[in-house]
Amino acid sequence: MSKNFIGAIGAIQKSIDTNKEFLTQLDGAIGDADHGINMSRGFEAVVTKLQAEPDLDVSVGLKKVGMILLSSVGGASGPLYGTAFMRAAVPAQSQSDISKETAAQMLRAAIDGIKERGKAVPGEKTMLDSLEPAYDALVTGINEGRSFLECLDRACGAAEKGVEYTKTIIAKKGRASYLGERSLGHQDPGATSVLIMLRALTDYYRKCV
Repeated sequence: MSKNFIGAIGAIQKSIDTNKEFLTQLDGAIGDADHGINMSRGFEAVVTKLQAEPDLDVSVGLKKVGMILLSSVGGASGPLYGTAFMRAAVPAQSQSDISKETAAQMLRAAIDGIKERGKAVPGEKTMLDSLEPAYDALVTGINEGRSFLECLDRACGAAEKGVEYTKTIIAKKGRASYLGERSLGHQDPGATSVLIMLRALTDYYRKCV
């Protein structure tokens, strides 16, 4: 498995763990108050198991990440993030180094998987509200001939705006939807964990180039 891949997953795990209480606090306002705890536990399991199998290629490694998250992260996040990583593995097949074009294909596959699994669309106060803008910004950067790092920075900026957007809309999925208009003013924890992961990947890549 690519050393950079293991490092990137490790960077995600550290960032999720650092923000565990923040994510749980966000989820406490509109959900089950366990998003940060569940995500941290899931990525701890991921890192432990990946380190025990260092010879897997990137595609197989992504599938492994997805399966571990699916089995170890509670609530809706496990199936959604698990599906996202497993779908992202398909465009990564036979790729030792991920190009910006492949990264866009991986993100698109992950988003489509989440939509199918969660029966959700943007505008419903979910992780899609940060993922879709991130994808659009990434593709725009690629089409403009930007560097991979510039594309990632733009994706993070778009995801951040997406997180802010979730404060202005009513939740229509999950436990938060039970609150109706009372969900206004609260940012979605799933959209926030997406942003945290994208920032972690971008900062890790910045150190590698």
